[in-house]
Amino acid sequence: MSINYDIEPEFGWYMPTRGDGPYVGVKSERIVDTAYQIKVAQAVEEAGYTFALIPTGGNCSDAWIVGATLAAHTKIFKPLVAMRPGLIAPALAARIGATLDEVTGGRALINIVTGSSPADMLSMGDELAFDKDARYERTLEYIKVVKQLWINSAAERGDQLLAAHDAFKHIEPLEHNGKYFRLEGGVSYPPPVQRPHPPFYFGGSSAAAKKTAAEIADVYLMWAEPLDWIKEQINEVERHRRDLLDTEGIDRSIRYGLRAQVVIRDTEEEAWAAARLIVSRIEPQVNQGLEGQVFYNLSAGQQRQNELKKLAEANDYVIGPNFWAGLAQVRGGGAMAFVGTPAQVADRLLEYVEIGITSFILSGYPNLEEATTSGHALLPVFREKWQKRKQTAAV
Repeated sequence: MSINYDIEPEFGWYMPTRGDGPYVGVKSERIVDTAYQIKVAQAVEEAGYTFALIPTGGNCSDAWIVGATLAAHTKIFKPLVAMRPGLIAPALAARIGATLDEVTGGRALINIVTGSSPADMLSMGDELAFDKDARYERTLEYIKVVKQLWINSAAERGDQLLAAHDAFKHIEPLEHNGKYFRLEGGVSYPPPVQRPHPPFYFGGSSAAAKKTAAEIADVYLMWAEPLDWIKEQINEVERHRRDLLDTEGIDRSIRYGLRAQVVIRDTEEEAWAAARLIVSRIEPQVNQGLEGQVFYNLSAGQQRQNELKKLAEANDYVIGPNFWAGLAQVRGGGAMAFVGTPAQVADRLLEYVEIGITSFILSGYPNLEEATTSGHALLPVFREKWQKRKQTAAV
């Protein structure tokens, strides 16, 4: 997949609902209450980021409530909230999502979360905690139901008297009898502001996840990996997308996104010093047995992150130019970091744009200060370089 100059790369940040501070591998040094989260969201918006990923599962606060709260205290900030198939009925999820889109003036973004750690899924009552393929099959059915409910609810109403007995008379009811869900006269209200619906972000590195992404994702998200690894994943999703076109005549457009950490300073030396300071206080008990946790053995994406960390261990966790795996010593998920000056990190990100990435979700420690630092230092440099490339390509 090649670069698409018609799509402007978007930049989002991360909301630290589980804690924040300058170090990892230690107890959170800050109380992350509602006031702190609002402060982070406002800093994110002021720094030039347009949205933020709100985490879910484990000891996270509910992403929908947090997202609505943060949107109420910002102007353009878009909350990327988790929709978890199997934990909430699809018709109810459609209403919640559309309501968030309505009350935020069309700012809702939906993050489809098919699974997490088995312990988390079991604690939430998910009977498919250990059946990954079935979870993705359920997700596919679930999102198709949600989408259709939204499409039906967006039908033109015209002027009419709304009464209790016919409030949804204008909405075509959805009849659905599937493997996992059944709806009789299903409706969702209000209609979403964004048409045909808020965009779906979706991640997962397994074969089942990529096949599902080809059918329902608007943005396919990946944790940061070397360019050739990411290119391989994009090609796999694109292959499924082409198969969908060949077999069912459905031609979908999918964007691709990258989740990464950033450490940006005026000089490269300062950036590397700041990066290593983040992991300088790791408590031994935190590091012991991390990879033995069940989640790290079952998640295809985490297995790839673990492999990348092991490949970089002998080189002080340096993967390549301005690319570092040091945070993976103590945290899972999007632990890989771009480290360097604004120009260096912008160049690295543009390399990913060249292979098809158009959405970036970044973060740093602490998230409050690093949102401001990176937004003011990185984003203007990136956009200047991006515009120059567009102008050169247009000649």
